[in-house]
Amino acid sequence: MAFRKRNVVVGRGTPPEPAGNSSPAESATGVRPSPLTSHSVTSTGTPSLDDILGGHSGLPLGSSLLIEESGTTDFAGALLRFYAAEGICQGHIVHLVGLGDAWVRSLPGMVEDKGSRRKAASADVDEKMKIAWRYERLGQAGERALPDRSISSQETQVQQAPFSHSFDLSKRLVIPTDAKINSIPIKPSRKPFDSILSSLMHSLKSTPTHSIHRLVIPSILSPVIWPADASRPERFLRFLHSLRALLAQHPNRLTAMITLPLELFPHSLGSIRWAELLCDGVLELTPFPHLMDASSSLGESGGARGMEEQPQGMLKVHKLPINTERGEGGAGAGNSIGADLAFTVSRRKFLIQPFSLPPVEGDQEAQKDAGKLTGKDVEF
Repeated sequence: MAFRKRNVVVGRGTPPEPAGNSSPAESATGVRPSPLTSHSVTSTGTPSLDDILGGHSGLPLGSSLLIEESGTTDFAGALLRFYAAEGICQGHIVHLVGLGDAWVRSLPGMVEDKGSRRKAASADVDEKMKIAWRYERLGQAGERALPDRSISSQETQVQQAPFSHSFDLSKRLVIPTDAKINSIPIKPSRKPFDSILSSLMHSLKSTPTHSIHRLVIPSILSPVIWPADASRPERFLRFLHSLRALLAQHPNRLTAMITLPLELFPHSLGSIRWAELLCDGVLELTPFPHLMDASSSLGESGGARGMEEQPQGMLKVHKLPINTERGEGGAGAGNSIGADLAFTVSRRKFLIQPFSLPPVEGDQEAQKDAGKLTGKDVEF
């Protein structure tokens, strides 16, 4: 007697299984969908920077971020190091322009959470507790053991892969042997940007479609690294146009972070204004003057609250990668983009938080009586 499955029409094959709806970017490590939109985002390595990028909790794939910095400091370089270190930890392909092995060895080390070992030990105990005690003894006395349906440790590690890591600038990152780092040298020629684009395009074509690429460009147009002809507008803007086209061609694979010294190339230059238009996100770091020492009242009360460290400068958001209908990049009601933001670079992290001016120090009586209502205050 022939048997057949129920609810299956005779003469037709079994219906094909539906294909997965997850995109290749979402299946890669270090990538997750935005809580506001369907765009795939990746972490910049700085959690406070991820929080201000339009409420997406990360940098959307297929976008570029331009970080401008005034003065002679290199706070933007710390953001580049966190960005590159995060890509290496996630197994992404990191393209370093004009940076050698010494810069790679100086990347900040990853901070291990205190509760990670406890969580790993508790996970092993929970995995053993899933199987009843009578099934664990099967096979010891010559009986046939049941198949193991528990989740393997490798699958749990993949499922529990963190979206972002914490780094310590005082430590050094242990570079894995299988790290995918592509160092692109800057050639002293009239067309230094062509070698960067050709190397990036070759890597995008030769790697799998689910691979994630990060492009790191430090101090663009700086004469210390770049040749003098690189600052010509027809070559600089042409490179930004080509990079924007590559980001649009690979919207689920490529991100870029670029730093620009405003001390050498201010906003008054037309090429810099065009560069801000061609980049998806633009941030500006303005460090405090050197005359503002640690005992300054503005630095103590503006960002140092309690035991927190003092801020080193102000951060201004000129442009965000992806805007939504919620306004201000979709950050929501609790956003801080419209407020004054200050940044603090400590030994372990790069922190961005709202900045507020202190109250008037001379009016101490008003500060003591603040919030207290008397009978005179409620008289009509």
